[in-house]
Amino acid sequence: MGSRILKYFIPLQNFKHMKNSIIITFFYLVTMVTFGQGVIQGTILDKKTRIPLENASVQLMNSENYAFSDARGVFQIENLGEQRAKIQFLGYHPITVILINRMVIELDAEQISLNEIIVSGNLKDNVSQAVIINDYDKKVSQPRSVGDLFKGIKGFAISKRGAYASEPVFRSFRYEQLNIQYDGGSKIMNACPNRMDPITTHVIPEEIEKIEIIKGPFTVRYGANFGGIINLVSKNISEDDYGLHGDVQGGYESNGDSYVSRMKLTYAEKSFDVQLNGSYRNFGDYEDGDGIKVPASFKTTDYSVKLGYNPTSNQRLEFAWRESLGRDIKHAGLMMDSPYDDSLLANLNYKITDVSSTLSGLVIKGFYSYVDHLMTNEGRKNFGMLAAKSPVESWTYGGKLETDLTLSNSVKLYTGLDVNTIKREGNRTRIIKMMNGNVLAMPMTKVDKIWQDATLENYGVFAESKIKLSALYSVQVGARIDFIAASIQDQADDFKALYGGEIKDDKETNLSGNVSIKYRKNTFQWQLSLGRGVRTASMIERYINHFNVGFDPYEYVGNPNLKPEINNQIEFSVFKQFSKVQLGASVFYSYLQDYISAEINAAIPRKFMPTNPPVVARQFVNLEEAMQTGIEFNIRYKPIGNWMFTGDVSYTHATNLDANEPLAQIPPFTAHLLTKYDSGNFWCSATARLVAGQDRIAVTFDEKTSPGFGTLDVRAGLQPFKNITVGVAVLNVFDKTYYEHLNYSYSNSNISSGKIYEAGRNFTTFLKYRF
Repeated sequence: MGSRILKYFIPLQNFKHMKNSIIITFFYLVTMVTFGQGVIQGTILDKKTRIPLENASVQLMNSENYAFSDARGVFQIENLGEQRAKIQFLGYHPITVILINRMVIELDAEQISLNEIIVSGNLKDNVSQAVIINDYDKKVSQPRSVGDLFKGIKGFAISKRGAYASEPVFRSFRYEQLNIQYDGGSKIMNACPNRMDPITTHVIPEEIEKIEIIKGPFTVRYGANFGGIINLVSKNISEDDYGLHGDVQGGYESNGDSYVSRMKLTYAEKSFDVQLNGSYRNFGDYEDGDGIKVPASFKTTDYSVKLGYNPTSNQRLEFAWRESLGRDIKHAGLMMDSPYDDSLLANLNYKITDVSSTLSGLVIKGFYSYVDHLMTNEGRKNFGMLAAKSPVESWTYGGKLETDLTLSNSVKLYTGLDVNTIKREGNRTRIIKMMNGNVLAMPMTKVDKIWQDATLENYGVFAESKIKLSALYSVQVGARIDFIAASIQDQADDFKALYGGEIKDDKETNLSGNVSIKYRKNTFQWQLSLGRGVRTASMIERYINHFNVGFDPYEYVGNPNLKPEINNQIEFSVFKQFSKVQLGASVFYSYLQDYISAEINAAIPRKFMPTNPPVVARQFVNLEEAMQTGIEFNIRYKPIGNWMFTGDVSYTHATNLDANEPLAQIPPFTAHLLTKYDSGNFWCSATARLVAGQDRIAVTFDEKTSPGFGTLDVRAGLQPFKNITVGVAVLNVFDKTYYEHLNYSYSNSNISSGKIYEAGRNFTTFLKYRF
């Protein structure tokens, strides 16, 4: 087995497909390390105790330059002349200063960080292999869903069934292999078995302030974690927002004649705050680079209310309610469309800090979400022969209790428990109008059980500690036990017969853990992390009964006897900040046991329209062995003043070791190149996205190769007056006709076939007024 793993660890042969232009460009970027105007050095201390503050952030205003303080509280940052900088540290009041060399900066401890109840303030310090993406305020194009925000993040691709139903894929992991949550723990699970309604469709994109990513099973604090955590963080209130504030914004896109509008209102004082958000989005069918129209229209209306109360200086109570109402949603890559897709999410959170010298904090979270979804084939190719309607519902609820213990000056311990319950119901009603080419005088009605009234419960107990070994080294160790219970209450007769006439409730006990070591000295850091993540089979993988839930034309059949899949991952990352250049790189390897896939089972015939090929079904199974490995690299260069250049590359190689063939639907080698000018009141940028062809395909899934492509987007924005922001953009400047490797193909369409192509050239405008 070891030799088989080693064989795939460094698949250098696949890099022959990288384009010379990508290699040359990145070689040029990497060699642009130059010496600038020197650095400014300073020290950051606790004002009361005079203790140095390690990992405090220093962010230059009107710039993307930043630095962190070391164990002595010392930081170094590029000297660009007289510069104002924002100094921040978790649990302290942020301040803005004019930087002077060798200055001493003192911070006051604050009562409580208003957003700390939602997410940990310094995720990059508290969790191994974590990154934070937070440049969304100046996006002048309107992403169709939160899923589109991931397009420019290294390591990510988008699985696209239509313009609305898009969700992220990270490396080789997708769907429930990624733990996607909202504001640090809340979840909305899809009701549709075809995933027309993932969590990314139920959140207002413009409301997302940042995306926090943990790149593997390297923490146990945020629920069961197999392939990584994605935390979508909404905008929170700070002390700068005290009083009454708000903004109104709108945008337009030429390709599809699409427009969006949004309004936000905020009132805050020391002990109380409230946020109101509302959004309306109306997107039309777009045209690809050849002028061919792609069915992609949808409408959404969203609103949210968030209330916060601080009963004392060290306590915070927060309640949030949001609803999303989708209408007339087209899904070009699926058999049906959605007349409506409605959801609600409510959460209640409480936090108290500084309870005692040992108990530094206590967090209690609870949430409830509901999705009401309808899909029909009205207006589709087969509607004349068959009318189908599927109203489905999902309920997700749970919570978390976590304690933050300070055992000594060098040891932090987080302990807690969490629970997550998913329940789904819904049937499909088919009215058969034609059989064997003949119109039926009396149409037949059939009812198919989609979810079989399924329930999946997860109860977790965890402990994770961060230990400071010295001024340079720290270690993180975590362990987690998950108790799983799965059941179906309305079992379909044929499904029950397939598994011996009775399907019993299933129970599992899964053990996960991680250990990481981090070295940080001044502007250099490396991390080595090892993690074991365990994921129980999803409701679809367990209980789906003859439905098309994959990207191929097969019916899929669930398997209640599946074992949980295991990700044994190792990752090494390195980061270095020079005076004008930042460099970062990661290399990772995962050995996957009992990997859940689907195989053709000739003993299970197709159930619906049985003479249409393929005439047999796929059944979910466990593979004994699979693997993924890959690299990621990024560079940021600030040559002078307000100019910045960035670039990144990512590549994932994944293999089914049982069958000695690639895993299906793996994103190809991808590079991003960006040049940007930002003076505060004016900014402009040009972004190139270069994607190689993908020829490592899973033949057993009828997967096809895809060609490479390159696109260019240009954006610009201006703040002509204090409270007004204007933006314009041209997306896909050269009107390229292309599709992503992970895009679905047209399904049940009477106008098109083949892969769904992306939008051609698109002009956008954006206007925002703050008050």
